[in-house]
Amino acid sequence: MSFANLKRTRTDFSKLVAAAQSAGGEQQKKKYGDDRIWKPTVDKAGNGYAILRFLPATEGNELPWVRYWDHGFKGPTGQWYIERSLTSIGQQDPVSEMNTRLWNSGVESDKETVRQRKRRLHYVANVLVVSDPSAPENEGKVMMYQFGKKIFDKIMDQLQPEFPDEKPVDPFNFWEGADFVLKIRQVEGYRNYDKSEFRGASPLYDGDEEKLEAVYNKAYDLSEFSDPKNYKSYDELKAKLAQVLGEQAPRTVKEEVVLDDEIPEFPRKTEAPAAMPTAEAAMETASSTDEEDTMSYFARLANED
Repeated sequence: MSFANLKRTRTDFSKLVAAAQSAGGEQQKKKYGDDRIWKPTVDKAGNGYAILRFLPATEGNELPWVRYWDHGFKGPTGQWYIERSLTSIGQQDPVSEMNTRLWNSGVESDKETVRQRKRRLHYVANVLVVSDPSAPENEGKVMMYQFGKKIFDKIMDQLQPEFPDEKPVDPFNFWEGADFVLKIRQVEGYRNYDKSEFRGASPLYDGDEEKLEAVYNKAYDLSEFSDPKNYKSYDELKAKLAQVLGEQAPRTVKEEVVLDDEIPEFPRKTEAPAAMPTAEAAMETASSTDEEDTMSYFARLANED
């Protein structure tokens, strides 16, 4: 939408709530070392601090965020499988199919293999870097920020508060949104975001429309991340998986895999025969660790080998 339309519809964020609840499938074209991506800097103790402002959807995009999944694991050959999952664009993926079979085999060692190969959930949104003490050259820039479920849950807490005395806030709104204070700690070897929080609602740049429009025009078109041409084909991924595992390309299960983040380890009790639970969904439900830039992380590990 145009900036003028954005201003006119700024108080209606029902679509964001509905989209977050249904959790459709927008995804990412990712480049290692992409200078459009903002990454937090942490000190030797693993602590980091920054202030960000999430930005509204750009013209032609219904939502201000996209989401995607990837896989990153080392096979018995010593080679790495580091690829975006086709489930991100609603297609079958060879790793997902293999994980589903292994998870439902009833063998605990197979489940452990799935845990090592699980898909990882990421979100991407445009942000204005308000404050970045460790990298002040980023301040004032519009960049894309990749984050995980814990930060997305904090966004949802703003859009749909838990308690009746809390007013819903659209954190992507220029006028009625809020700054996000990112606070990173190292807890038990993992990055922890529990202390991160949104400040009170306030207009960005005090509502100066000239500045707001300049920021809006610098935001990136996130629709590139849902373009199937930016994903490898099923056959390419199947061949890559076989190469990493050191075996012939596996025969895959052709039944439809349900993409449901809430499917537990075991099938739900239903009157009809239950479908095989999706391994990745079970793993995502079981894991609450918020991963930062996982693809780059695994790429670095692969380069160190």
